[in-house]
Parts: sequence; C-alpha cells; structure tokens
Amino acid sequence: MSANIYALCDFDMLNKHDITLEQYVQTCKVNEVKLVQYRDKTNSIEIQKLHLNYLTSHLDVPIIINDKLELVEYAHGLHLGQEDLERFFADKSKAVMILRKKLKDKLFGISTHNELEILRANEWDLDYIGLGAYRNTSTKDVSTVLGDKLPYLAKVSKHPVCAIGGVKKEDVLANVSMNVIGSGLLV
Repeated sequence: MSANIYALCDFDMLNKHDITLEQYVQTCKVNEVKLVQYRDKTNSIEIQKLHLNYLTSHLDVPIIINDKLELVEYAHGLHLGQEDLERFFADKSKAVMILRKKLKDKLFGISTHNELEILRANEWDLDYIGLGAYRNTSTKDVSTVLGDKLPYLAKVSKHPVCAIGGVKKEDVLANVSMNVIGSGLLV
C-alpha cells in the first residue's frame, strides 16, 4: 500500500533537474498524483499564469498555488506557510478569516510544524494542513524534524494532514492523508 501523493511543482527544482513542465505532467500521471502545488520564485507573473493554465488543462487534479494570492484565480486553491499568513495580517486568525472569504470555495491549506500550530489551525476554516518536516531535506532549511512524532501530531488535527519535508513515495504514515513529494518525485 502506498500513500496518496501531493506533488510539489517547484519551478526552480524542475530547472535544476532539467525537466520540462510537459515531462513533469507525465511524471504526475505515472505516479497517480492527487494534488499539485505550483511554486515559482523565478518567473514573471505572466509566465506563472501560463504555467498554471498548462497544469490545470493537462492534469485532472486540483492545482494549488504557493504563496501568491494574486494567482489563485488560475488555480484551485492556495497554500501558505506560517510566515506567509503574517504577511497578510499580523493576527493569523484574522488572516485566515479574510483569506477564506476571498478564496470562497477554493482549497486552502497552511503549513504547520508543532502541536500549538495544529491546535490553532483546528479553529480555522481550512481544507488541509501540511505537517512537518518529517525528515531533513536537502531543498529547504528545516529547524524541526518531527520524525516518529509526526503520526501522533497528525492525529491532533481535525483537518486532513499532508506530511511535508523529506517524505518519500513509499512512506506510509498513520493519520496522514497525503505525502507531499518534491524533488523525490523527479529522481
């Protein structure tokens, strides 16, 4: 039994591995990916719109945009980290409330890293949480590795949990709905 895959489409990572968007879409299909998060810190907004349109027209799964509320109309939802919530409003609860109103019925998820953040997220109108990091990862600085604590913490969440950070396709984690796979899907 393998976990459902939530794929990170990090444009910088695709470039690093010399993988085209077309090849990435095929990789998603082969791996029966259930959800894709598009992250792009390099290209212009116009190019990102084109990429989002390509992904939504070639994959029959929800496409989530990372961080950029201004692009959510080209996607099925938005994912934010804890710091990103504070960019919208210093009070994270108000930020989530305001964002939920803007997003309406689009998917909305946030990253969490500990029990306090999960308990706060339980009070919010979210569709899922990312929880981690499960392991150290070479693609992002990780201050806290949850390891074997992740399944327990996932059980605390009232929202579906997507395990993040160093997760592999073959990992089967109790109380987790999806494994978030980034560069591990490409190699």
